[in-house]
Amino acid sequence: MSAPDFSQLLLLAHRRVSRELERRLGEIGASAEQWRVLQLLADETGRPIGELATLLDMNPPTMTKLVDRMVANGWVQRIVDEADNRRVLIFITDSGLALVKKLSRKAGSFFQGLSAGFSEAESAQLRKLLTTLAKD
Repeated sequence: MSAPDFSQLLLLAHRRVSRELERRLGEIGASAEQWRVLQLLADETGRPIGELATLLDMNPPTMTKLVDRMVANGWVQRIVDEADNRRVLIFITDSGLALVKKLSRKAGSFFQGLSAGFSEAESAQLRKLLTTLAKD
């Protein structure tokens, strides 16, 4: 059996990190996708669903379903845009702000643990390489 190729290694690393992040954030009661949405909304600037979908590289119907669940949980709310009443903006609630702080601490601890096996130089190099790969 041959060694995994580069793309397979990236996929395996992504799956491992995603699975473990989901597990850890799930202990608090939210998913990684919900955490990412809350992070974007934490500046308390409302955003349309389409913008959230674009920023998180999700299709709009999937984002709509995710936001629906977050509204039901009381973490975000839909508010008609005062400047254009045809648009609906998604805003974080006080409950969502409290949750995003907890989730961010948990995620930060997780990511810190991931990089614990690397030297500072290795971590910087990996971050630089992944940033280059992630560019459009």
